[in-house]
Amino acid sequence: MGDRPAAGDGARLARLVWQFGEPVHAVIFYAPETRSATDALGLRGGWMSYFGCRAAPLGAVGASVVVAAFYNFRPSMVERAIPDAWSYAPPEKLVEARWSAMDLALRRVLGDAVASPAMRTAAERAQAAVQSGDFDGRVLGRANASLTPPPEPHLALWQALAALREHRGDGHVMSLVGQGVAPCEALVLQAATGRSPAEGLRANRGWSDEEWSAAREALVVRGWLDATGAVTPHGAAARDAIERETDRLAAAALAGVGPARTLELVDALRPFAERVMASGAVPTANNMGVPWPPPG
Repeated sequence: MGDRPAAGDGARLARLVWQFGEPVHAVIFYAPETRSATDALGLRGGWMSYFGCRAAPLGAVGASVVVAAFYNFRPSMVERAIPDAWSYAPPEKLVEARWSAMDLALRRVLGDAVASPAMRTAAERAQAAVQSGDFDGRVLGRANASLTPPPEPHLALWQALAALREHRGDGHVMSLVGQGVAPCEALVLQAATGRSPAEGLRANRGWSDEEWSAAREALVVRGWLDATGAVTPHGAAARDAIERETDRLAAAALAGVGPARTLELVDALRPFAERVMASGAVPTANNMGVPWPPPG
């Protein structure tokens, strides 16, 4: 991992928590147990499962709220799933369904490690961060932080990581909006900088070829991409600035526990993240843009 962050480097600490926490959390997006749990409740299709489970902590909100909160999905894609999902299962049932799915999935992927001292340490440190962190203005983050998870350490950890990653995501949206980057443009820039495969981002977020091309042209006009769609130095610098601001804003969720406890969380998460990625439970090339292995 290279040199450990200085005590005052909250932004770098926040990035480490994301780099090693996101693989553990992201199991939910790929685990067959998730779809099985929501199929049993009557939800129709994988995307209704995704939108229903991820939006459930917000309550039975309408599609427009989910579009705003998730930011980079084409509105019509969300509208095909929300609010219909609530007619099959109320949000509280979907919250329970994703815990049930993660119980099975994490036991499958991590094996005996779900009952390890490292798991208990990670759960304690992550929960302490959520309980003491600043979640003001982070709607998805606060909604997840407000849930009381099951007592099992691996589920308590998973829910705390959900709160921390949604807190970070809320801040990332703030940063994008502050830079005037529209939803589809954010995806085009993410792909151009090599963080995620372009086709997976476009198709999995519901954008048409024409909309993707229009977003790319807007970034060309802005000077962030060249005529071939490759990122320019100006565009790379802009994306780096967005990431730095995201890290800075994410540090608010960890300030309450301090750098020493945050590093203990990172150290406890590391073997779980490595095991998840080695198992293939989360693809190395993923739409979350998590670099693996983490640099440094």
